[in-house]
Amino acid sequence: MIKDITISASPRDGVGKGPTRRMRAQGMIPVAIYGEGKDSVAAAVSAKEIASILRSETGHNTIFKLALPQSDGEPDNVIIKDYQVDPVRGRLLHADLLRLSMTEATRVNVSIITVGEPVGVKIEGGILELQLRELEVECLPGDIPENLKVDVAELHIGDHVTIADLVYDREKVKVLADEHQIVAGVLAPRMIEEPTPVAAEVPEGEAAPAAEPEVIKKGKAEEEE
Repeated sequence: MIKDITISASPRDGVGKGPTRRMRAQGMIPVAIYGEGKDSVAAAVSAKEIASILRSETGHNTIFKLALPQSDGEPDNVIIKDYQVDPVRGRLLHADLLRLSMTEATRVNVSIITVGEPVGVKIEGGILELQLRELEVECLPGDIPENLKVDVAELHIGDHVTIADLVYDREKVKVLADEHQIVAGVLAPRMIEEPTPVAAEVPEGEAAPAAEPEVIKKGKAEEEE
């Protein structure tokens, strides 16, 4: 999905943990820009602007323009090919930006969205299991779908839908997977739970068997002593 967004990239001021830490403190993140037969470029961009694109409806498949430092030509059309997030703080750490030619097909991953509530869930008490959450597709950049939809409303327990049931423009988009692969299905709920072990009763007047002593495995250092 093409958006009328232009982000300016700044030159990287050194490499290593120190310069990168200072860069992030200023609200910037390091990026690697590559593709289209051009040299790879290391630069810095606004973390807030990249995060805003990732949070949009088209997410990492958003096509936007990137103005490179010291470039005399037009801004490049790019897409976020990969990115890293701090698992603790949830902030962006790094992004890879891929240059795109609007006249050449490219490959991207597109998310799958289910439509409707299955009969097998609503009436029969089943559980909808989504086996595929995204698929790789090939198409022109301007034809990248926002998502791939599949209708699950008529599914009963034991029914499923496959890639062949996905809704998308087959003349413009090629899904790179077997059309017989299952996307989602309705499973029966587990009706029988595993029985909880019950301690054996001790006949009246008899002593309970002594508990076995706990075995403590000694470490290597302790054995050597």
